[in-house]
Amino acid sequence: MKQTSTTEMSAISDDAPKLTQADFDRASFRVGGKPVSRKEWQDAVRSRLGKARINIMLDVPIIEHFKSLAGKRGYQTLINDTLRKVIEAGKIEADLRKIIREELHSV
Repeated sequence: MKQTSTTEMSAISDDAPKLTQADFDRASFRVGGKPVSRKEWQDAVRSRLGKARINIMLDVPIIEHFKSLAGKRGYQTLINDTLRKVIEAGKIEADLRKIIREELHSV
């Protein structure tokens, strides 16, 4: 069993200053160390993350459900994570079926 940390969180201090909106407003955007516009930076981040902007029609109850679950996270992120889990579960199921077939065939 993996050992867990015994560090008391109250003993850890965070001396980093709080960031304000003014700090973010003064930020410069860089890609590969070169200054770029906000749009160029956003495009670079999206391409790196493999995300694409699309329009999709969802039933209102579906959106309301995910908004109620999302809390501080964005509901779109929650929908994306849920879809990813469904895809991964399908792959796991297909792999298990393949393994079981191979084992049954070898008996």
